[in-house]
Amino acid sequence: MSEQTTEQKIPKGSYAAGRRVSLPEDAEQPIAVFVNGVAQVEGTDYLLRGNEILFTRDIIKETKSGKKKLVMLLGVVGFYNKNETVDVQYQKDGKTELAGDLPVSK
Repeated sequence: MSEQTTEQKIPKGSYAAGRRVSLPEDAEQPIAVFVNGVAQVEGTDYLLRGNEILFTRDIIKETKSGKKKLVMLLGVVGFYNKNETVDVQYQKDGKTELAGDLPVSK
């Protein structure tokens, strides 16, 4: 499969964090990948390359400025920017493990 890229609109208050996520150490097949709890399809949504997941599109994260954090902490106003999380289910030593909200890189 050739790498495909998908143009996407990035909402105000969010940014394209990247397309790469490292698998947890010693992760074994089978591996299931989720973005915001939605199962992703290998070969369509992502590729596995060694110990790395390479998505076909950018993962979007919320920009959190100091002012926004303070307002959220005080509970004055809610913010609803796009903030995607990547979770991975995998095998390790014969047990099923789950790693949540993994860091995304370019």
